[in-house]
Amino acid sequence: MTSDLRPDYSLRQSLRTAILIGSIISLVFGVVMLVWPVKSAVAVTILVAIYAIIGGLLHLAYGFFSRGTGGWTRAGLIVLGLVFLAAGVVSFLNLGETTLLLAVIVTTFIGIAWIIDGVVALFSLGVADTAWPGAERPHKGWTIAYGIIGILAGAFVILSPAFTALWLWIFLGATLVVLGVIGIVRAATLEK
Repeated sequence: MTSDLRPDYSLRQSLRTAILIGSIISLVFGVVMLVWPVKSAVAVTILVAIYAIIGGLLHLAYGFFSRGTGGWTRAGLIVLGLVFLAAGVVSFLNLGETTLLLAVIVTTFIGIAWIIDGVVALFSLGVADTAWPGAERPHKGWTIAYGIIGILAGAFVILSPAFTALWLWIFLGATLVVLGVIGIVRAATLEK
């Protein structure tokens, strides 16, 4: 007795459609990021600014209209709402500068994370617990290389965050294009 383990036709078509739509969206976003890197980064900043304004208005409303909430909590919500609102408005008034600042902040945190990861990897060499990656003798060379490269890459990112942000943006766009094309081919080759 053989049983057909393939999902039914409608489910396969739904999955195929979902893969195709997601891949087309990925391809379009990737192309937009590569063709208009600055404009697409500004568009992301606009979304963040809109989020800040909406969040500010919601915090203000909750701070003013919530009943049964303590006075300090309400005051905190109002202050937080004003800060979010101000951040959103200032972002809209200075989109170029805010986009650059956002890119620098994100890449600086990536650089810091890489440095910490490299330092942790190097410190794991002295740990006696073999559960730590790199604590075993055969992996020490790889762990040392990983730690040093992580520290150097993190330092480079921190020293030139705007340059790094541009290349990360281009890399992300290119990745979305490649994944979009592969997904479209995948959807086209799925069995009907």
